[in-house]
Amino acid sequence: MNETTKVCIVGGGPSGLIMARALLRSGIDFDLFERHSDVGGIWDPENPGSPMYESAHFISSKFTSYFYGYPMPEDYPDYPGYRQLRDYIRAFTAEFGLYEHVALDNGVVDAALVDGQWQVSLADGQRRTYSHLVCANGVTWAPNLPSYPGLDGFTGEARHSSTFRYPDEFKGKRVLIVGAGNSGVDIACDAALNAEAAFLSVRRGYRFIPKHVFGVPVDVFINEGGELPAGVTVPEDPSELIDALVGDLTRYGLPKPDHAALSSHPIVNDQIIHHFNHGDIAAKGDVAEFRGDTVVFADGSEEQIDLVLFATGYSYAIPYVAEDLFTWTAGHPQLYLNMFSRDVDNLYVLGFIEFADAAYHRFDEMAQLIAFDIAATGDTKTRLTELKRSDHPDVRGGMEYLDTPRHANYVETHTYQHVLAELRERFGLPALDEHAYDSLRRELAPATQGR
Repeated sequence: MNETTKVCIVGGGPSGLIMARALLRSGIDFDLFERHSDVGGIWDPENPGSPMYESAHFISSKFTSYFYGYPMPEDYPDYPGYRQLRDYIRAFTAEFGLYEHVALDNGVVDAALVDGQWQVSLADGQRRTYSHLVCANGVTWAPNLPSYPGLDGFTGEARHSSTFRYPDEFKGKRVLIVGAGNSGVDIACDAALNAEAAFLSVRRGYRFIPKHVFGVPVDVFINEGGELPAGVTVPEDPSELIDALVGDLTRYGLPKPDHAALSSHPIVNDQIIHHFNHGDIAAKGDVAEFRGDTVVFADGSEEQIDLVLFATGYSYAIPYVAEDLFTWTAGHPQLYLNMFSRDVDNLYVLGFIEFADAAYHRFDEMAQLIAFDIAATGDTKTRLTELKRSDHPDVRGGMEYLDTPRHANYVETHTYQHVLAELRERFGLPALDEHAYDSLRRELAPATQGR
């Protein structure tokens, strides 16, 4: 690292803040730019474009989904709600002294690579120069809207699920939710409780994973094992375990799951089964077309619908960087270990990764390696650069994921952790633990009090 090293981090959500803490620990100068009025990213629904809704909770438990060295408060529930996550993130930012490096209400409009340096244009009109750029702007800000025959002539209301916030929006309406990802299923439960009639359209068969297994959060049970009641045995195969716990989904008119449980992003929700059991919501197949105020499904059935919410995911976007600085495949930038540009040695992306696991520990481990690369010089830097150019490790561990854009860059979490561990060992880096960031702590107010 030389005296002119200064890093620009884009985004004040969890990944950007994790990156900031890693740079602070490494003694690397940086600025973090956040276009909204406070940190927190999507977890603050007041941020324009946030897809957050009132019933939103973490789909992984507080026991696995925290920043290294900063557990969530003991009085948080197993699956915290968005307000608790927002307050936790802001308390983390304060306790580790990150606010001093954050420029709020000032987003990055453009970052151009000029003679090996980043010329960054800011929303307030400033232009600044940085040696390195870390894109940590998140992946749920560019809604993906599908196209269907007749949709343009639909006389009801049709919008992306990212625009939904309050259950009262469903009152007195016949509502169709299209898409059974985690947010889609959450919102479908809100519709089941509040709409005049509620329908969930799914294209293929998925499994709905309960949040607890024998009273233990499911991620803790799978990763650490749980104590089984006397006389109880469970299948080792995750698909068989989930099927045994949830039962036959075809009873509700849902398609039979057509893939292994871990070959797609996990849908962690047990409320939807409750609502199917009580007739609060009906399952429908894929949408075929729209006719006036009517939705026609692939099986020929029809429903009059007042409101359609498309829970159809998001597109990966880094709008402030020239598109040709990345190689894009299936809508995803192709990166070494899902974080290093292979072609631009001072360009990084943090947070553009998918796996069936809690994210924040992995982001911490990725940020450690990014900080190491930024600080590296001489032979170490040469070796890292060569790895970024030519190393293609298997990060899927032999898993066959669904052939969809979302799963294009999916990694098997234990394999990925092993690959990162091998890279740390190669360069003599210690593994992170709960005390890695103790020297930065300020022992401020508990997370429940926020900033």
